Amino acid sequence: MVTLRQAVLTVDNVSKRFRSLEAVRGVSFSVNEGDCFGLLGPNGAGKTTTVEMLEGISNPSSGRVRYRNGPLDVRYREAAGIQFQSTALQDFLTVREHLRLFASFYRKSLPIEEVVDLCALGEFADRAARKLSGGQRQRLLLAIALVNDPDVLFLDEPTTGLDPQARRNFWSLIRGIKDRGKSIVLTTHYMEEAYLLCDEIVIMDHGRIIAEGTPDALLAQHFRDVVLELPKDDFPITTAPTRWTLLETERSVEILTDDVNGAVRWLLDAGASLARLQVRPRNLEDLFLELTGRELRP
Repeated sequence: MVTLRQAVLTVDNVSKRFRSLEAVRGVSFSVNEGDCFGLLGPNGAGKTTTVEMLEGISNPSSGRVRYRNGPLDVRYREAAGIQFQSTALQDFLTVREHLRLFASFYRKSLPIEEVVDLCALGEFADRAARKLSGGQRQRLLLAIALVNDPDVLFLDEPTTGLDPQARRNFWSLIRGIKDRGKSIVLTTHYMEEAYLLCDEIVIMDHGRIIAEGTPDALLAQHFRDVVLELPKDDFPITTAPTRWTLLETERSVEILTDDVNGAVRWLLDAGASLARLQVRPRNLEDLFLELTGRELRP
């Protein structure tokens, strides 16, 4: 028997206009209970405006956003936790003091030590905010977003600027939070992050949704080929058979093909070295570029 999950947030034909600019154009989707929902898009796509309407920070010009079939009212403000891209912290307050301060803003909150443990802050709980590293600061901001034990957690590009180790540690924290049954709305520019964490994703561009579904389903829908990548120094050929696509970057050449054996034979016949050849499946970054283009955005 299949159990239907309840939609925690429902977005119904929502638009947002700023004078002559229509930043969001009639988007509709749902965030299901217990899911990590990814909202992706290039700069200027409308995703930040959409998230602000989901958070209840701004109101739609038309359409509506519902929380458990109700409005985004006081009940919702108590049930939502937000980790903004940037939050001003008090330099001389400790981690624990910050959590006590933000907990005081809510009618109910988690025990401070539980939040400290959940976000792996125990070693730094009595350290002043000004002495935290980038990764530690992000974990404190996550803890602040969790202090009211939210039903829905918003994470706005939470790992931007973190080194690879700190980023992966943060991913582990997010998985642990999701295991507690929290619904998460994540915005990120890291496609690997979206693939590993998100149950559903929406890709926006020019204020509209251009793709929606699970990461694997979207990849299967759009791609039937794989990528062969070679350094330019190992690739003496200037043209490829028309049945394949050739993409050049500053340092490498990519061959997009559904016939790996045929492509390898062609490379060998052309005298290419395969010592540094890499074969990989298509990924979310490929999909993102395919749908939104490769040109520089302002």
